[in-house]
Amino acid sequence: MDKWYSLYDKIYQRENLEEAFKQVKRNHGAPGIDGVTIGVYEVRLSDNLELIYKELKTKNYKPSAVKRVEIEKPDGGVRLLGIPTVKDRVVQQAVANILSPIYDKGFHPSSYGYRKGKSQAQAIEKASLFMKKYGLEYVVDMDLSKCFDRLDHEFIINEMAKTVSDGSVLKLIRTFLKSGVIQDGQFADTLEGSPQGGVISPLISNIYLNVFDQEMKKKNIRIVRYADDILIFAKTKADAGNYRALATKILEKDMKLTVNKEKTHLTGLQNGVEFLGVVIYEDWITIQKKRLERFKSKIRVITKRNKGKPLLFVVKELTPVLRGWINYYKIANIKTLVRDLMGWIRRRLRMLRMKQWKTYKAMHKELRRLGLHFGTKLKMDVRRWKNSKVTIIHVMMPNSYFEKLGLYDLTKVKVGLLSQ
Repeated sequence: MDKWYSLYDKIYQRENLEEAFKQVKRNHGAPGIDGVTIGVYEVRLSDNLELIYKELKTKNYKPSAVKRVEIEKPDGGVRLLGIPTVKDRVVQQAVANILSPIYDKGFHPSSYGYRKGKSQAQAIEKASLFMKKYGLEYVVDMDLSKCFDRLDHEFIINEMAKTVSDGSVLKLIRTFLKSGVIQDGQFADTLEGSPQGGVISPLISNIYLNVFDQEMKKKNIRIVRYADDILIFAKTKADAGNYRALATKILEKDMKLTVNKEKTHLTGLQNGVEFLGVVIYEDWITIQKKRLERFKSKIRVITKRNKGKPLLFVVKELTPVLRGWINYYKIANIKTLVRDLMGWIRRRLRMLRMKQWKTYKAMHKELRRLGLHFGTKLKMDVRRWKNSKVTIIHVMMPNSYFEKLGLYDLTKVKVGLLSQ
């Protein structure tokens, strides 16, 4: 790979800083330790970018400590997130804009996480291809313990220096890594790791884990990696066992990471291979049960029956959730599941509207408004779930009713998009 020398001055060019802010703004994000939001930062954007320009040019820039927060994982435990200030996110993005295209050229073709033009769907498709077309039916599912938190700083700088020889850039990267964290008002030095939540962290982790990727490639061992989710493919169970031992040695001894021995396991097509929220079988791909339940839990919260919001606002809240979910999982063979989910979602919306009526008298009033005649003797408890399925409710709120409200229809998205 080529060596790159004079890059530092490209980072603080005004056009790059402006583009970096736009990217940070698009990604939203909470304020760091200074409490400054993106909106507040933007009010004096020109002055703020000028300050970054001067600090970087004179090499007086010093990042603030990262705000550390704990996020509960759906399956238990906590994930440590690091939230830099908006100013530091802009600087990190400006650095990433210059360095990402340079390092990306040397990344493994089966590395898909945090790379422009790469996606989780492509990673799933490649994994499926290796197993089904190439007959690599045995899979080692590697699990790394707190990968982002355990990246060795000297290892990172040494790896980056093999491509970028600009000492000022490497020094800037080191300041990000050593900026420290503040949690519950207490400051702590960062002796290892790159905070998950930092703009530059995905690039750093890819540079770090590319060492593993290339070692496996040298030995002609097929892998697919998305961030720290790693699958290793083999023709036989014995090969898979050997690959697991080799991978563990590279990751732990050479790269100073920790392999979770309990969660790392051998699997294959017959048992189903869990990867990035789906399960890959020989003839189909489905969604992991815990991921599906997580999605349904989110829908339940949005469509709670005791919500006082008008139906139109609830539908509006549902739209980005439904669109994001189906765009992620449309690679799976879920046509029937999607149809059933839409039926369930509409039923929950019908129930929500019924609950807002409170009594059957309000329902009668709505019937008259719609010009429907079912008789005044119809006395139905509009608070009961089972009644959300009766004919009269479907007549009053058919599928077209929700379509007019703008409900995003999952069934209109083509699913099962695996190309082979």
